[in-house]
Amino acid sequence: MQKYLGIKEWSATLRINHWAVAISIFILIATGFYIADPFTIYKGETVDKFFMGNVRFVHILFGVFLIFLSIWRLYLAVFSRFHADWKDFLAWTDLKGLVQQIKFYLLIKGHPEQKYLYGPVQALVYSGCWGMVVVTLITGVILMGAGYHAGLTSVAYFVLKPVENLLGGLAVVRYIHHIFTWLFILFIVVHIYMAFWYDAVLKQGTVSSMIGGTKFKQIKE
Repeated sequence: MQKYLGIKEWSATLRINHWAVAISIFILIATGFYIADPFTIYKGETVDKFFMGNVRFVHILFGVFLIFLSIWRLYLAVFSRFHADWKDFLAWTDLKGLVQQIKFYLLIKGHPEQKYLYGPVQALVYSGCWGMVVVTLITGVILMGAGYHAGLTSVAYFVLKPVENLLGGLAVVRYIHHIFTWLFILFIVVHIYMAFWYDAVLKQGTVSSMIGGTKFKQIKE
């Protein structure tokens, strides 16, 4: 009989942050697609048709929510006493480990020993994901702020106006924002697939660990 040892992998704060970010991104994708290509509501009085306004409000609300979640995750990466800090995101700098993990994913070699919480490939992908979050949030704030002339939103737009000019205007900013939506969809598909694949191969409870916080390591007797 095989015996497994439970290892605390994720703290409660990291798990809450992870699922809050995931929910926010799903809602932002859904509302973003409607904003980009809305359908017309024919029935009812025109004065009551404010569906686009409501969808845009939800989109902006969860966009702002994602900004605070990102700041929270950055704080955890720097100041958290638990692991999964900023050093784990640099695991991809271990080029030898990166090659070994790619071989593992290609079923050429067994699972390599990890120096960090994340494997080199995971660290590279997650770093890229947070890079996408930053680009999406910046372009989103620019698009939101273009219609405001007072308040914090207008201040944020004023600060980011040089970025808009550098990119070539609001049309280009909107295009980049839309393209990164598709990149998030690609990331979500690959992330879910790899999480289940990793769990099936190593049988460590990878998927359930993001719910309960515990992974399992086989004990050699």
